Amino acid sequence: MQNRKIILIGGGGHCKSVIEVAESAGYCIKGILDKPEKVGKEVLPGHKVIGTDDNIPQYVEECDFVITVGFIKNPNLRNKLYNKIKEAGGKLATLVASTAYVSKYAKLGEGTVVMHDAFINAGARVGDNCIINTFVDIEHDAVIGNHCHISTGTIVNGECKIGEECFIGSQSVCANRIEIASNIIVGAGSVVCKSLRMKGIYVGNPATLKL
Repeated sequence: MQNRKIILIGGGGHCKSVIEVAESAGYCIKGILDKPEKVGKEVLPGHKVIGTDDNIPQYVEECDFVITVGFIKNPNLRNKLYNKIKEAGGKLATLVASTAYVSKYAKLGEGTVVMHDAFINAGARVGDNCIINTFVDIEHDAVIGNHCHISTGTIVNGECKIGEECFIGSQSVCANRIEIASNIIVGAGSVVCKSLRMKGIYVGNPATLKL
């Protein structure tokens, strides 16, 4: 059992997945913060919404925080909540599921959640407030910037560099040593063979700019 309890912020579907990760890692969840109309409701059995994000300051001394709002279209709400926690003097917990493997030679930023069956190899670096989702493979010496979501089943090959606030869709593949600039979305099932420099949405095999 971890020493400090955690507060989850955001009570949607992603929150359910993070509850599973947190419990598998031995954390005790004090409760969930969400919208006012959700207060008192259960997200999963035994896990209630106990307040809103305006209540963050009252839990700073007792608990660490994990942002459990998802990120598909953009990371704006996750970033806003991250800043709100930091401004209140709060700390973010870094969660690693019991079935995930993170090399002792890899580094994870604060607030990052590594979901079940993910693999992070030696020399890899993952930034703050990231989602490393189920069955993701991040290979040796890859770098993932802050506030990214690497979605289910994605492969980030060795020495790739992904900027900040990126979303890499499910079952995508990033070839060795490619670079993806910040604020880029890669659609599900895409194959990134060459570096992506321009902000936008990329899809396909090979991944090309669509928007």
